[in-house]
Amino acid sequence: MSERITFTKGHGTENDFVVLDDPDGDLDLDAATVAALADRRAGIGGDGVIRAVRSRSAGIGAPADAPEWFMDYRNADGSIAEMCGNGVRVLAAHLQRAGHVSADRFAVLTRAGARTVEILERPAAEGAPWHVRVGMGNPRVTAGARTVEIAGHRLEVTDVDMGNPHAVAFLPAEVALEQLDLGRRPVLDPEPAGGANIELVSVRGERHVAMRVHERGVGETRSCGTGVAATAVAAALRAGDDSRAPWTVDVPGGRLQVGWTADGEVTLSGPAQLVADGTTTA
Repeated sequence: MSERITFTKGHGTENDFVVLDDPDGDLDLDAATVAALADRRAGIGGDGVIRAVRSRSAGIGAPADAPEWFMDYRNADGSIAEMCGNGVRVLAAHLQRAGHVSADRFAVLTRAGARTVEILERPAAEGAPWHVRVGMGNPRVTAGARTVEIAGHRLEVTDVDMGNPHAVAFLPAEVALEQLDLGRRPVLDPEPAGGANIELVSVRGERHVAMRVHERGVGETRSCGTGVAATAVAAALRAGDDSRAPWTVDVPGGRLQVGWTADGEVTLSGPAQLVADGTTTA
């Protein structure tokens, strides 16, 4: 691909993305182009690339009643991912700012299904964050299916599927979350067939945890929206908390809130910031 590409750079709690506005599906993204765009030295840089495309033009065989917009999300290495909670919030802000959507509440199609987004607060000034809540779907939880080895400890993992797979482990009190070396991916035993995002978690207080994440196809990131949701689900289960009261999850890039609807759907609330617009070739 050699044509000029218009992009927006955005992030949610410092989980950053290159957003491509492609309403009619004109871009033909391959893995090499995505990796070039996401390259932090030779490209724009980001944890992933989001193509904003109308569902009927996305080439995915979307049903007639699908939401108008599809989030075509790719990891930084070019691999396709099912869902991204921080990315959906950034996409929602982009769609609003671009004039593609005017309602405060609307649905976006992802590879994990439709997700409802709600604009809770618009930016007070140019470049200030939006505040967005996302319906993350109903989790699928399996406890004790595998272990993870980290900092000389073998810890039991809770698998939480939020449309994409997560392996959540809680650290012993004597292990400092901030001092973990996540330069290498921790080892899961057994490894899931399709891989998994790995969350390491420390308890901070009542309905309050902190986590770091090693993402599939990326490495350690400053935040992971689906990982935050998975962490809160696992933390509530571990604490025996079935109140559906909100949990606070701290990540290196900020703070997010996880809640539950009356029918058990997980919600994720937090900032989304659009920081730059430009053009490039890739």
